[in-house]
Amino acid sequence: MTVMETTGTRTDSCAAPQHAGRRPEGQDSYTISEVVAITGLSAHTLRWYERIGLMPHIDRSHTGQRRYSNRDLDWLDLVGKLRLTGMPVADMVRYADLVREGDHTYGDRFELLKATRQDVLARIAELQDTLAFLDRKINFYADAGRALASERS
Repeated sequence: MTVMETTGTRTDSCAAPQHAGRRPEGQDSYTISEVVAITGLSAHTLRWYERIGLMPHIDRSHTGQRRYSNRDLDWLDLVGKLRLTGMPVADMVRYADLVREGDHTYGDRFELLKATRQDVLARIAELQDTLAFLDRKINFYADAGRALASERS
């Protein structure tokens, strides 16, 4: 069972769209090695996500082997986006917990994502300042290089 399936509510609209090459619903049973190949995450990371509650309720085969679904892959896409925002793992786990708790947590999820958005905007501004600095330095060295080349000719 996936995080989304445990809530009994609508799927979080933040989940990623379906990707080409995924199996059709009902035939979407992936081994951990297939998920590693699809997502680029390590098996260790996938097991860790499950252990900390970020990726709970992974179905198991009769032999105990993990079986992931398209919905699990969608959830992993979402987790990947949250990681890119710089959201702390504890907040990602909190978000997963809120999703599992149901629709009545929309307000808490909204606040968590809104705060993360503010952090991302601050990082973007910081990176834009850094980019402007690099552009100035590159232009300085380009001009200095042209000046040296013209002196030598």
